[in-house]
Order: sequence, then C-alpha cells, then structure tokens
Amino acid sequence: MTTTFYAYPGCSSCRNARNWLDKHGIAYVTRDIAQDPPDRELLRRILRASGVPLRRLFNTSGQVYRAGNYAERLKTMDEDSALAELASHGMLIRRPLLLHGETVLVGFDADAYADALLDPAS
Repeated sequence: MTTTFYAYPGCSSCRNARNWLDKHGIAYVTRDIAQDPPDRELLRRILRASGVPLRRLFNTSGQVYRAGNYAERLKTMDEDSALAELASHGMLIRRPLLLHGETVLVGFDADAYADALLDPAS
C-alpha cells in the first residue's frame, strides 16, 4: 500500500509529521502540495474519507486564505466551488495531508498518526 504525504517544505507541521513517519519507519511518497496539489476529485475523496467538515480542509492561517477573503466566501460557496479553489491553490489546503489506503489524515497529530499507522500489537 502506497502512503502519499502532501506537504510544503517550509511548513513546521509537515516537518514534524515527516520526522514522525521516518522515526516509525513508515514508507511514503512525498508530493509538494503547492506545486502538485490534489485534484478536485481526489479532494472530494479526501473530504469523504477524512470525515472532517469542508472548512477544515482550508489552511485558515495562510496568506492565500486571508488575501482571498475565504472566511467570508466559504459562507456562500458550494462544495464543488470550494474543492475547485483548493485544487487550484495548493497553499489553501491544510497540511500535511496523509493518504494511506482508505485512511486520510488532515494536519498533524501524533496520536492520530499512531492510531492510523502503527500496528497495535507492536
């Protein structure tokens, strides 16, 4: 099973997640979320699999989010439009994103990573 890790090199949460993955021997393929963001259909699958609300896929602390006035725009934006915005502006996406089979993790939380990726018998 391929694990895909969408990250941004300058992101401290991404570095922490990468360090956690390396420390635990989890193999992964890295994609630069700014240069190679997931497309709209993959983002739709990510949204469904993660179980998080659509707003949680947005990097609400980022410059692109603030400059684009997404806090207001999201109030009236439908899902397709929001996913299209995310797909066209990788820096809008909350990071890191980890795709591991049917499991999707948005952001980095060491406990969530452990629950999803480590064998409970180990």
